[in-house]
Amino acid sequence: MKMNAHKLPPLILHPFADAGGPEKLVESSRASLVLQGLLPAGERNTQDIERTLLEGRYCEIRMLFYVGKDLSRWIEQCLELVVRSPELCVSGIKYQSFSAYLISRTPEAVQTKLKKWGVSDYKAIFSRALGLSALFSTVPEREILTDEFVRNYYRYADQLFQIRQGQAVFTDISGLGFEFDIYASGEYSRMLEREWAET
Repeated sequence: MKMNAHKLPPLILHPFADAGGPEKLVESSRASLVLQGLLPAGERNTQDIERTLLEGRYCEIRMLFYVGKDLSRWIEQCLELVVRSPELCVSGIKYQSFSAYLISRTPEAVQTKLKKWGVSDYKAIFSRALGLSALFSTVPEREILTDEFVRNYYRYADQLFQIRQGQAVFTDISGLGFEFDIYASGEYSRMLEREWAET
């Protein structure tokens, strides 16, 4: 299918601040290593170590939820572009086309920027974020989640992403000339301010 190049809306990722978040993530990683027998437990009992692990995993769920909101918003904006284009609206492009493009066929410039930000495993982050966004419309409170789900949320999120991808036959858009930029929200705001100042 031959198509003209199309500029997609920018993907804007908003910062997520959670009090003590980074510290909880580090402590959770240590707790996981202790539970696997790769680090000594010291004087901490198994219950305390398990609680630390779960606190960190819940923090990860919250962070991925917000990333998923940003990714879902971007995909919806892309789909609006498709609907408005006579050329694209009959092409079989669906939600899954954009999620596959973002995760499996990530443009080189976007990969480079993510790596510059220190995000090396963006495929897992993005697919899990979209998986969780298929399940939750608001941030789930810790009390409604079982320990089993929190402990292994990433396995569930991976499966949810695969299930959603398999719900439709969709067009692979990787060779159709789509382009987009990725920004942190603060970076995008500064860019707009510069553009407005120049007009």
